Parts: sequence; structure tokens; C-alpha cells
Amino acid sequence: MIAALLLGLAALQSSVPAHSDTHSTSKMVELPRGEVRPLYLTKDSPFTPVASFWLDIMPVTNGEFADFVQQHAAWRAGQAPALFAEAQYLSHWSENGPTPKQATQPVTYVSWFAADAYCQAQGKRLPTVSEWEYVAQASEHSKNSYDDAEFSRRILSWYARPATAELASVGQGTANFWQVHDMHGLVWEWSQDFNSALVTGESRGDSTLDQGLFCGSAASGSADPSDYAAFMRYGFRSSLKAPYTLRNLGFRCALSAE
Repeated sequence: MIAALLLGLAALQSSVPAHSDTHSTSKMVELPRGEVRPLYLTKDSPFTPVASFWLDIMPVTNGEFADFVQQHAAWRAGQAPALFAEAQYLSHWSENGPTPKQATQPVTYVSWFAADAYCQAQGKRLPTVSEWEYVAQASEHSKNSYDDAEFSRRILSWYARPATAELASVGQGTANFWQVHDMHGLVWEWSQDFNSALVTGESRGDSTLDQGLFCGSAASGSADPSDYAAFMRYGFRSSLKAPYTLRNLGFRCALSAE
């Protein structure tokens, strides 16, 4: 099963050439190196270092993803193999693609494989869990909001909103300390590495791990058992598999610093 999965993925990736010599950082921000606390470890646990990298300022929109599938037919609705995207992949679009209103909203109903292919086509990649968490821990005024009760309250308020609420356009909220928009309050986001929040550093090299599990990022790390938002994030992440396509799950791209 895994062999067939990898062969099929290789075939799809070959149809999406990376343009590493033409990638643009015009809608990205460069983050300095830093560190982030691994999820669900104690407050005395060592922090994970994060190297300098670039991150999209906003999530990828329906309009941007529509441009991608126009150029890469293998990822159009109804064309992506079931191994790499569930049946509801891009199901919110009409036959002609997203509506003008949808064009500025974050793209959702996309699998990890589709998100990864999009980023590769831009000469980029999905952010790692640590990179995403590093940016997500910043509030509007601080690069580290671990002890900001109001910041945590707002995140929990977003979790409490009905899933049927219509998505807003990207970039409508206040940017965080790093001038990045929509890390919270709009959609959950895919990240590059498989469910790393659930495994130890030693077991990540274990080839017997389920290679179909990938991590969807959705907020800052927590080592505090009273942080209920962290447990909600944990539950969401642990439920994800790479072909999943959900109405509130999107992505943004990253780029390693030169």
C-alpha cells in the first residue's frame, strides 16, 4: 500500500515542476531564528531551535489555488487520485472555479498532498510544525504570548464558533508581532512534517511509523495541562491523515532562508 502511494505521489510531483529560481518573497516575511516549546512536554523541557525562514504573510486563497490547478491539470477537482485527496476535494467550487467572493477567502477542502504540490510549484514548501508554532505563539504585541491570558481567550473563542460560519477574506484581522495575518481565527493549516506532536525525537526515524499521518497546525504550543486550547489542537491534529479535505483546513507556504 505504501509503495503504491509513494509511486503515485512521485508521478504527481513530476507533473508539478518546482520553480526555485523564480520564487517570490514579496508576500512573505523573513523570521529570525528562535525557539519554540515542544507540544505537551513539561515547562522544564528544552526548547526546539528554529532556523531563520520565510513564511507567507497570509494563507493561500481560492484564487491563488485556482491559478495553480489551471496550470496543473492533475490537481483539478475530479482529477486528483483518491489516494491523495478525498472526494470532497475543492467541492465548494463551481465547475468554473471559485466565485469572485471566494477568490479572496482561504482555500480549504485541500489535502496535504495538494497543499504540498502547490507550495512546490512556487519553489516553496509547507512550514514545519516548529516553524508554524514559532510564528503562531506571537500576539499582536509580543513574539511570545505563552502567558497572555487574553490571547488564549481569543483563540478559545474562535474554537467555539460554529463550523458553518462563512469564512472571511484573508488579511482582514490584525497582523501579529511578525506582521503575519490569520495564524488564528480563520482556518486550521497543514504543516510539512507528519504528526510530530505525537512522537518523540527518537521515534521520528522509525520507518514503521504510519507514513500516511501528517500534522495540521493550528496554534501555539503548550506545556501547561490547564491550557484547554492546546488539548483541542492535539485532538484535531491526531485525527488528520494526508488525504483529508476539510472545510476549515487550509495552508500557507514557507521557504528556507538562504
